[in-house]
Amino acid sequence: MSSPTLTDKVSKMIRQDILTGQLLPGQKLVVADLKSRYAVGASPIREALVQLSSDKYVKFKPQKGCWVSPVSVDELTEIFESLRIIGRFLLEKSIQSGNEDWELKVLTSYHKLSRSLQSSQGQDLDIKLNEWDELHRQFHSSLLSGSNSTIMFHFYLDLIDQLKRYDYILLNKESIYIEHAKVIEDHEIIMKAAFSGDTEKALEKLDAHSTNTLELLKKFINN
Repeated sequence: MSSPTLTDKVSKMIRQDILTGQLLPGQKLVVADLKSRYAVGASPIREALVQLSSDKYVKFKPQKGCWVSPVSVDELTEIFESLRIIGRFLLEKSIQSGNEDWELKVLTSYHKLSRSLQSSQGQDLDIKLNEWDELHRQFHSSLLSGSNSTIMFHFYLDLIDQLKRYDYILLNKESIYIEHAKVIEDHEIIMKAAFSGDTEKALEKLDAHSTNTLELLKKFINN
């Protein structure tokens, strides 16, 4: 038997590799291969896979083994609908409760996001996507962080994590890079509406951004 600490560590490593597309949807997870990959014994691997199956990141098939959970339009749509509901709640509370520190955090994350496309010139597309994914997450997290709703906010972050598989695996990186350049303006509009206290406009633009992103991801799944 392995220690709970080691099992948790292995579980986090496997989960990260699933989220970032190092382990692909539908890929069979062979204990012997994972032992070599993570340099640990079979027990923490098996226990970590059980943990991850309860979190829906992997699927067990009796007598057949374990696979990375597949991706689907239905799952993607459900994640986005959940994000839309929670995001609206958190944004409205952030606008009501946000202070100067919140505004500075949001403004800083926006500038980093808007500069990322120019600063990544000459880098390969994987680096561009990795940078965008992290900065995009930081912007939205900053925007909603003024809500002071810890439980809802962490639930939101968990849903964002679940989207990473779609970002890393399904996107045509060249065309999505073009799309990234198009949405910078939308982020600025959302930010300015939030700062001015125009809740209706901020929520409207956040919904539109979410819908556009969902439809873009659906297109890549279907193709």
